Amino acid sequence: MSRIHAPLDHVMFDAKTTKDLVALLNQSLADTLDLAYQTKQAHWNVKGLNFYGLHLLFDELYGQLITYLDDFAERAVTMGGQALGTIRAAGEASSLSEYPLEALDSKIHVDALVERYGEYTGRMRKAIRKAEQLGDQDTADLYTAVSRAMDKALWMLRAHQEV
Repeated sequence: MSRIHAPLDHVMFDAKTTKDLVALLNQSLADTLDLAYQTKQAHWNVKGLNFYGLHLLFDELYGQLITYLDDFAERAVTMGGQALGTIRAAGEASSLSEYPLEALDSKIHVDALVERYGEYTGRMRKAIRKAEQLGDQDTADLYTAVSRAMDKALWMLRAHQEV
């Protein structure tokens, strides 16, 4: 008869490094949740001649951000931390600028999202460096994948600013 042994606790990093990485991931979780719902705000309220194309683009970008929410939250929990992913927690912790709720015109929505995606992409690059400094290449790789995708999203949004 074979016996199944429970795996030993797997410690990835020392307590301080783990705490710093979980805090970094939770900040990204808050920023991503905020950006996702700012993008959805634009999706719901955009008006103008290019309504349909932007409506679809904003929804696609929202869907992409939602996958990163899981990635950040699950990485924090995998490391032994807790994911702080409620709307209220994200609202309090987000570092992104507040969305202009009065925006209706497509140009205002695009400009607002370009600004926020630019902020977000900059934060992802800083997070890559921070994770590397903390010795966590796996988390740095996660941030690199998000950064690469958000560069493309920012390019798509900026293309709508061209005249």
